[in-house]
Amino acid sequence: MCAQTSPPLASVASCRDIIDKRDTLATLENVEFPFGTLLDGRFLIGEPLSQGGMATIYAAEDMRNSGCPVVVKAPFVRFERDPAYVARFLREEEVGLKFDHPSLLRFHPVENKNGHLYLVTERLSGCTLAHLIHQNRPLPEADALRIASLVGEGLQYMHERNFIHRDIKPDNIMLCRDHTIRIMDFGLAAPIAGRLDLLADLTPVFGTPQYMAPEQVKRSRSDARADIYSLGVILYEMLTGKLPFEHEDPWVCAQSRVAGDPIAPRKLNPAISPQAEEIVLRAMRRKPSERYPNMAAFRADLDTPEKVKVTGLSQRLRPPRWLLSFEQAQVVRGLFITVGLLAVLAIAFFFFLHLPTKHH
Repeated sequence: MCAQTSPPLASVASCRDIIDKRDTLATLENVEFPFGTLLDGRFLIGEPLSQGGMATIYAAEDMRNSGCPVVVKAPFVRFERDPAYVARFLREEEVGLKFDHPSLLRFHPVENKNGHLYLVTERLSGCTLAHLIHQNRPLPEADALRIASLVGEGLQYMHERNFIHRDIKPDNIMLCRDHTIRIMDFGLAAPIAGRLDLLADLTPVFGTPQYMAPEQVKRSRSDARADIYSLGVILYEMLTGKLPFEHEDPWVCAQSRVAGDPIAPRKLNPAISPQAEEIVLRAMRRKPSERYPNMAAFRADLDTPEKVKVTGLSQRLRPPRWLLSFEQAQVVRGLFITVGLLAVLAIAFFFFLHLPTKHH
């Protein structure tokens, strides 16, 4: 007889009583599938569960699979005419269907959609990591390390299959009531090597400023170490209760991680062990070559922090240099362009005045 294993979050004290947290939907707009719609003769649409700025997520039942509870995600009609958004939406389903791991959201293949743009996933009950962090600032160190390791397990599976997530953040991590965990939203996922989808990469939503790696901010090609950085940011937030780079201007927030380092975690929460601080700061090194080489190495330290050697990274941090806001940067850029154009016109005018004239 096989011994039963405990669910992943069973040992996490902060997750003992996971609530079923749903969005409050006071006013719904752009509801494409009314309650009771039988979508493509298969999915019975129930109540909307959430609605963002681009799509609605509905509870539904798969009538070809004994009424199995699922989720249907459908974009607003106006975005179906946006090639970049459609490319991202289709990529999310395409990438999601490639994975089969207990820590990754499970997608259901659907054929013959009859012109509708939607995707179908398993239905989860629980709350996001963002909600847990908001309710528990900061999390106990052991809980934070365990959650980070579980997220890292799912990301490691993706990396081993040549994909990076590129948008890891607490809102995209679900803590389920059955004490399992899921990584969600593969709309920005991309192959580590090879040509990326040009249309999808032209979308203005290329990540979340608070959690992006420096190379993402600079729009450089990213590899698995970008996800390591983002997971390091999440661990920093869980341990300190604060984001490493906070600013009301997203431009400054994003550029800060390019121009400098975060405040040492133990300055914000002295209860953190030096080993945990070392783990966070190594994951968040600005240069990818100075981070953990892969997710397996990162998880090894998360799982055995007592073995981590403290190298004094916290003593070598450099705060971000002064940065322009996005609006200021736009003004400066405009001035440089204007001055450059005037210089070109002045040079052209000078040469025009001194062109040799022909004498007849």
